[in-house]
Amino acid sequence: MSIIADLTMPEERLLTSKEVASLFRVDPKTIVRWARTGALAAVRTPGGRLLRYPESGVRAALRDGLAVDAQTESAEAVSA
Repeated sequence: MSIIADLTMPEERLLTSKEVASLFRVDPKTIVRWARTGALAAVRTPGGRLLRYPESGVRAALRDGLAVDAQTESAEAVSA
């Protein structure tokens, strides 16, 4: 799983699920699902409840693409 337990990159801008969803044009729940499957890197806020997404990882996923299974809406990174 690629959800990091705490904020280890404090200087990088972290995006909310809603912000990332708008970039990918999907529902925010889909973004959370992608984070849980490891297709998208995420960190937990100090309270441990909310997920945030490093902007560099989101931009890389947008640039490199994600392979999305239309049936399950699960995603994985596309290797070049």
